[in-house]
Amino acid sequence: MDTHIGSVNGAASNQTVGCPASAPGCPMASTPAQPAATLSAGEASLGRHLARRLVQVGVNDVFAVPGDFNLTLLDHLIAEPGLRLVGCCNELNAGYAADGYARARGVGACAVTFTVGGLSVLNAIAGAYSENLPVICIAGGPNSNDYGTNRILHHTIGLPDFSQELRCFQTVTCHQAVVNNLDDAHEQIDTAIATALRESKPVYLSISCNLPGLPHPTFSRDPVPFFLTPRTSNKMGLEAAVEATVEFLNKAVKPVLVAGPKLRVAKAGKAFVDMVDASGYAYAVMPSAKGLVPETHPHFIGTYWGAVSTAFCAEIVESADAYLFAGPIFNDYSSVGYSFLLKKEKAIIVQPERVIVGNGPAFGCVMMKEFLSELAKRVNKNTTAYENYKRIFVPEGQPLESEPNEPLRVNVLFKHVQKMLTGDSAVIAETGDSWFNCQKLKLPEGCGMVRLDGQWVHCSDMLRVRTTSV
Repeated sequence: MDTHIGSVNGAASNQTVGCPASAPGCPMASTPAQPAATLSAGEASLGRHLARRLVQVGVNDVFAVPGDFNLTLLDHLIAEPGLRLVGCCNELNAGYAADGYARARGVGACAVTFTVGGLSVLNAIAGAYSENLPVICIAGGPNSNDYGTNRILHHTIGLPDFSQELRCFQTVTCHQAVVNNLDDAHEQIDTAIATALRESKPVYLSISCNLPGLPHPTFSRDPVPFFLTPRTSNKMGLEAAVEATVEFLNKAVKPVLVAGPKLRVAKAGKAFVDMVDASGYAYAVMPSAKGLVPETHPHFIGTYWGAVSTAFCAEIVESADAYLFAGPIFNDYSSVGYSFLLKKEKAIIVQPERVIVGNGPAFGCVMMKEFLSELAKRVNKNTTAYENYKRIFVPEGQPLESEPNEPLRVNVLFKHVQKMLTGDSAVIAETGDSWFNCQKLKLPEGCGMVRLDGQWVHCSDMLRVRTTSV
């Protein structure tokens, strides 16, 4: 499994997604997946259709917890040559594993059983929603013949109501589909997967337990390539946004760039670095964006986090007369209780599909990746902020070696963590001391970082870092 957690330009994160992984020129052709099998009409069942669709969009591993409502479906997922079923201890593990997989590969999937499994995975899916991760949550559902019978089923809360699970998922997914009829199953599955990829959010897909093995004429023509049209900017809006931003930045004496966490959603990491190279600006990252852009670039100045920024970073950002934030999230945590010393009239806010220049104007239907690429072609070179940073920067000293039998100090611990990191590492830091201290790490090229909010992702390829106060 790829360990570049948080990568914004991973193998399966290109906007043109969904073509078979084996197709020449397909952006996912580098994914080590076997091509989806071509099936006869008799083998073209709902379960095999779903399995092939997962492979086509870049999912090669489904994290699952078996249950009697999803057993037949899991048999069909296992039968797909390009798909591996990964058994998990419980549904929450499966959901967080799919979350991590989506970060690394662009899209993830988990499979659980009806209600008792669906409600268990709910917290992980809610986390994926908050992190803008396309996770396909597949739940085995009641037999299609049980709908409307007023029967009470096991794995429920003892009411003849099969919609409780669905209603819970409606607030934490961008699309929900209950497949209990073969006639529209093809459309429902394709729509759910397409919506997850297009919106970069999780979706909920319930499959009635008696349907996965049944064939239907709508499946017999597969494999038809699954294709999602990439989003593009309104050309007039893009030109106007670039023109207004160029005018704003070129008037500034010491402009800076700040990378935010939505760079990953916009798949604009390379475009951001191209902008750094073209402009010569100093650049920082917001704390939740650490690991999304290289920290080995000479113009990187650290983490901007208001009063608790890395040394000398806040001085440069807050003294700038223009700052471009690419994909920021300004919440109470990232802004240190809304204490940023920033002025709105000096800021350019670039979101995945929107640009706001100062107090106005604002431009919609402008894709961040295209915007930054075009901006890099027209902005004037200005290294003033970076030169100011070099002038005031003083390297941190090395912590003293511990004495024999002395309690382990946090700064000594993280000195050793720093030495362990390579381009193949990924750092997962829990919110709190862990995250605060990890902000001081200098991540090698290719090393990603993820913050967890009180929960753990279990993956042997990841480096987990957790400390307590000393």
